[in-house]
Amino acid sequence: MNQPQIFVNWAANYRYSAGRLHFPKTIEELQELTRNCEKVKALGTRHSFNAIADTPGDHVSLAHFDEIVLDRQARTVTVGAGVNYGQLAPYLHRSGHALHNLASLPHIGVVGACATATHGSGVTNACLSSSVASLEFIDGRGELSRLSRGQQPFEGAVVGLGALGVVTSITLDVLPAFTIGQAVYENLSFDRLENNLEQIFSSGYSVSVFTDWQDHRAAQVWIKRREPAIFEAEFFGARLATEKLHPLPGHPAENCTDQLGIPGAWHERLPHFRMEFTPSSGAELQSEYFVARENGYEAMLAIEELRDRITPHLYVTELRAIAADGFWLSPFYKRATLGIHFTWKPDWAAVKALLPLIEERLARFDVRPHWAKLFMMTPSYPKMAEFKRLVEHYDRQEKFRNAFLDANLYGPALRPLR
Repeated sequence: MNQPQIFVNWAANYRYSAGRLHFPKTIEELQELTRNCEKVKALGTRHSFNAIADTPGDHVSLAHFDEIVLDRQARTVTVGAGVNYGQLAPYLHRSGHALHNLASLPHIGVVGACATATHGSGVTNACLSSSVASLEFIDGRGELSRLSRGQQPFEGAVVGLGALGVVTSITLDVLPAFTIGQAVYENLSFDRLENNLEQIFSSGYSVSVFTDWQDHRAAQVWIKRREPAIFEAEFFGARLATEKLHPLPGHPAENCTDQLGIPGAWHERLPHFRMEFTPSSGAELQSEYFVARENGYEAMLAIEELRDRITPHLYVTELRAIAADGFWLSPFYKRATLGIHFTWKPDWAAVKALLPLIEERLARFDVRPHWAKLFMMTPSYPKMAEFKRLVEHYDRQEKFRNAFLDANLYGPALRPLR
């Protein structure tokens, strides 16, 4: 079954160019499609803000690949490529299991999140990809390939950017379910971060610091602690909030997961936003940059110099800590990281003018961008050459190549938005 491709992405800032959208129901049908299409790409929950999932050929939706299989003995769960975290997390919790972390919103697909090194927060929590124990994908020949942790080249394939093939299922490590309490503190001076950055980001299982870059302060600090969770009245000079808050000023707090220290299941506290509501602003643009956490405060000061240019076009910036991993194209490859996330108002012309300025300020910190968000720089990674050889091995036919990969792996940065 196929239909004309008319989709835009989740935020409606990018229009896909594929001519057809297919809905295969079996591995065999997907293999046949892959062999017969000159160019093909999987389309998931469409939460990417750039052209990473686009193709001039055919899109395939794996919505029918929605199976979830828990292996209690192995302590893993295998999920089809059509499953999102909002489906997976409650299933796991009902069985007494959990994932180590979640992103800010549960609406995103498991496979797409892992392929782009999407992350949650926590100094000891690596990105969502770090839960991957194995993955299966259809390569450029239409063959089903499987890679597991410990095999070569597993660490190159997990954060694969869709370049190796169409992932059909992914197996994740699980752990026992746990309970989290969440509280918000208001008005944290940046001065307190200068000598206490690691301590502040280590003060909970997951910590997020929100700022608009004005007044040398963070408006909110979200701290998520495993139960029993105790929240002091004061946190490095910031005061404990007494009502629920949304990180974006003027947005309804009911869209957010419960705060005020009320304990709840891991999957109902680790995201910022609830599955049944529109996450974040909805109509927005996003960028995110990553630097070594040891350079985090200096990087913040470098961006703060642009505050009067940034703030008029910004909803909010979120700062988070992410642990190091060993995936070749992960922004957290071999370094403990500070993520600097920008949720922009939907004005691409203004944002496009700002991004090179931000990237210039961060260049001396060996900055890396989030693969699925908006950036103008050309990413550089120690294992980039090895990854390109891996792509050649699995996709000699170049079926999964697109403009995004051409720009960021093979040539100058050209990122048209439609």
